[in-house]
Order: sequence, then structure tokens, then C-alpha cells
Amino acid sequence: MKIHEYQAKDILRKFKVPVPDGQVAFTAQEARKIAEQLGGSTVVVKAQIHAGGRGKGGGVKIAKNPAEAEKLADQMLGMTLITHQTGPEGKPVRRVLIEQGLNIERELYAGIVLDRAKSQLAFMVSTEGGVEIEKVAAETPEKILKEWIDPAVGFQAFQARKLAFGLGLNGDQFKNAVKFLTALYNAYVAIDASLAEINPLVVTKQGQVLALDAKINIDDNALYRHKDIVELRDLDEEEPLEVEASKYDLNYIKLDGDVGCMVNGAGLAMATMDLIKLAGGEPANFLDVGGGASAETVENGFKIILGDSNVKAVLINIFGGIVRCDRVATGVVAAAKNIGVKLPMIVRLAGTNAEQAAKILSGSGLKFLVAKSFEDAAKRVVEALAS
Repeated sequence: MKIHEYQAKDILRKFKVPVPDGQVAFTAQEARKIAEQLGGSTVVVKAQIHAGGRGKGGGVKIAKNPAEAEKLADQMLGMTLITHQTGPEGKPVRRVLIEQGLNIERELYAGIVLDRAKSQLAFMVSTEGGVEIEKVAAETPEKILKEWIDPAVGFQAFQARKLAFGLGLNGDQFKNAVKFLTALYNAYVAIDASLAEINPLVVTKQGQVLALDAKINIDDNALYRHKDIVELRDLDEEEPLEVEASKYDLNYIKLDGDVGCMVNGAGLAMATMDLIKLAGGEPANFLDVGGGASAETVENGFKIILGDSNVKAVLINIFGGIVRCDRVATGVVAAAKNIGVKLPMIVRLAGTNAEQAAKILSGSGLKFLVAKSFEDAAKRVVEALAS
């Protein structure tokens, strides 16, 4: 689950991670009041959306006084902010963060993410703050320093010192960086984060080390332990079809293609998308209905797929292991009849009760194209699009 920058900073404060003073505003008048509370001098007005690159898109502005903060907030609120992460459609700005200005000397980077290959957390820092870490990794990977954390012992003091030293810090800056990195790790573990990214991590001329920006994602599988964090979820920032899918415990992710995919099992879903692309098509979504899907689950999944106006054909690829193929077929037929589907529907069912499923499909009166194999299914759906 993603959260806004101001929400991430509220969490970091609880774990003694230094962040600038600031508050969120939903109106221009609130922005002015907050700027006055921060001393009436220079503040930063920052659009709050779930995407990076806000500064380049005009979503981060400096205000020299409360009146200017009000004016900038008024301009941002309601605007559609377009960045390299939002896509050309952009995202509407519904709130802004008003934050104290800082006397910045250096901009650095710090981030924690799970390294699945090593089954350990990777703590990364770089002197290239303010730049997308993917760009740094591609162009100057030697500028990224990494420490892997053994889950049995946690983040050690010598590792924090090693990272701070690698950033070229000394004196009070070095000591403050060690404290900052340690506190960031403690926050990451305590809230079951899947990503914590501080970019930029700034060093002020007074020797302070603070998170000027903060991006935190929470592991969805651990949300049952953090009901306070669940309350931070902003549905306006999420894809409506993905929100709808979550109501039925469906794993759905919207993509940019035109082939709707219904599959059971994440591995099979990934392989299905690969085969569609190899056949010359583009998947419109990732949808895993799960190993124990009922007819109702399948019907709901089918409705969500067809809720995407970009979908021009549907590929149903089910392996009946735990889930029965006849149950899937029943759900698909019910959904197709209820919605009145006119799109090409290619079906490949194998495994438990596959023969019964074939009879259900053939007796439905609907024009299902039954594929003989995995590869044949991908080929047929692309051909259906071309016809």
C-alpha cells in the first residue's frame, strides 16, 4: 500500500527520524495559516500525489511568505499534475504539504528495500541525491553503496557508520547521519514496509540530516497488524478497477494493453502475459483469481476485466488444480450473460473437471473459442484482435 509524503513523514517522526516541520493543507486558506505557524518566512509548497517527479512537473514551489504560499496552494489544488510516473493522463492534486524552508548544503539518497535474491534487506545510500535511483544505477552504479542486513542480527552500528562514511560525511554531520540511518531502519521494520526511500536526504549547513522527501510503501500482507496505517489509504490515488478488485480479494493490476487476462496463480498469470506479448499482443491486466476461486469470484473478476474500456478480447487461462474447471466455466458463463459480452473470448481450461467445463461452455450458447494449448490460446487471442 502506498501513502502520501506527509503521511510517511508523520510515521517517521514517531521513530525519531528527523524531518522538516510541516503540515498538510486541503485549501489555500489552510496553507496560509500553516505558513504563518511555521514562522511566516520561506516555506515549500508540495503537491501530494502517489508519484515521483513532482518538482519537474510544477508540483513543488518555494513561497517567500504566507500570502505567496496561499497563492501557490490555490494554483496547485485542483490541478492535474503530470510527471514521468503518472503517465500523460496525470493525477489531480487534492492536498498540499506546507513545509519549512531549509538551508541545504548537500543532497544525498537513502533507501531500504528487500533483496529477494539474498532474502535480506538492502540498505542503499548515494551521493546522488535528487536523481532517480534507477538512473544512477544505470549510469553510475559505483555511486550506490549497499549494506545487506542479516535478519537474525538486524542493522548494526558499524554498518550505519560505514554508509555515513561512504557519503563523505564527518563531524556532527557524520554522527547525525548514523542516527538517521539507524532510526530509518527501525521505522522500516516496525511498520512492515516494503520500500522506504529518502530522496533527497539533505544535510544542512548547520549539520542537520533530514528527510526532505519520503516515500514509503507498506507490505499489503502485513496490513492486518497496522490498522492505523490502513486508515491512511487514499482510494482517490488508486486505479478504480484495482480498488473494486480488492473488495473481492482479487489480485488485479491494470496495464496498458487490450487483452484482458483471467488466470489462476501468479506464476501462470505472468507466463500468460509473456506468451501474449510473444504472440504480438499486449496484456490489459494482471488478474489472479486464486487457487480456490468460486463461480462468484470468477464472475466478479470477469466483470472487473470488462470494466476496462481498452479490453478488446479476453483470454481465460485456468489450470484446475485446487480450483475446478467446471466452477470457473460456470462463473464465466454467468458473467458473460449478465454483462452481455460481445468481445472475443478465448478459453483454455486444463486439469480438474476440464471435460465438464468444456460441456458447460459449448452448451452456453455463447461464442467461446476453446484453445487446445497454452500457446494456441495466446495465438488465438491475438488473431481475434486482428479480425
